[in-house]
Amino acid sequence: MNKINIINAKETEKLLSYEKVIETIEEVYTQKANDRTVVFPLVFHEFDPGVADMDIKSGWLKDSKIFGLKLVSWYGDNVEKGLPALMGTVLICDAETGAPKGILDGAYITGIRTGAAGAIGTKYLARKNSENLLLVGAGHVASFMIPETLIAMPGIKTVRIYDPIDIKFAESLIAKIEANHKGIKFEAVTDIAKATGLSDVIITVTPSKTPLIKKEWVKPGTHFSCIGADMSGKEELDPEISRGARIYVDDLPQNVNVGEIEIPIKNGIITKEDVVGEIGEVIIGRIQGRISEDDITIFDATGTALLDLLTGELAISEAEKQGVGTVVEL
Repeated sequence: MNKINIINAKETEKLLSYEKVIETIEEVYTQKANDRTVVFPLVFHEFDPGVADMDIKSGWLKDSKIFGLKLVSWYGDNVEKGLPALMGTVLICDAETGAPKGILDGAYITGIRTGAAGAIGTKYLARKNSENLLLVGAGHVASFMIPETLIAMPGIKTVRIYDPIDIKFAESLIAKIEANHKGIKFEAVTDIAKATGLSDVIITVTPSKTPLIKKEWVKPGTHFSCIGADMSGKEELDPEISRGARIYVDDLPQNVNVGEIEIPIKNGIITKEDVVGEIGEVIIGRIQGRISEDDITIFDATGTALLDLLTGELAISEAEKQGVGTVVEL
């Protein structure tokens, strides 16, 4: 009989540290750059357009000897039923036997791996002396993005947060996290133009379909980690920012269709050939990251199942060591 470990959200949170997840996501990008991963075709279906949908992302990490999938559903009416609108489940399988190894809650894994992705883009592409971080968007992922970026960029001294909906969300996020980051100045802002001009690093985590940051606000040497654009039509930056910037992505075929670079390419501002390469290629030294202190750098991260799978595998490994989870025989 095959045994499988079922790990709930609270257990997953205790098993995963920011530091280990950052290392894990770097490993995913490294394997991908070395052509040791496969991303399978996305499955998406709207049960009721604008009300209920689901998607299945899946993949295979050859060196880690796992494959699996993440199933995410969004039911907008769930709030009225006392249920979360967004639900996710991650399934990890042994690539040598095909046997399932673990089932995990997907919400926490999605948040922590996304925060790590943005932090890694900043680590490898931002100026090393960067001190000022602007986070655009104060939702679920933002609570991971800040601590993981501060780990990756220990020189950051000031964190400004702008939320396009209401400053109260930024203020609430600061109240939640600032006690854990002594010595860091936090500020909720309403003037995004001014905050942009003060920032060395800007991370965007919104579902916006209209640009939030204009090119004329951006100072030389700024780095952007663009996380929000993960489906066609989304954009957080003025497309003109991409003109002349050094652009890096996480999965070029996917980024061209659903990432921050989708609209600049469709509008003829840049071409696919203007993309320097994928972030994993920077990590392994195949291509160069920032060349000068004045470069505008952009990391367009759309996310793949590979990130969820290796993060889930990390949780399963830690659970085995600590005796955590519910092991059942199928």
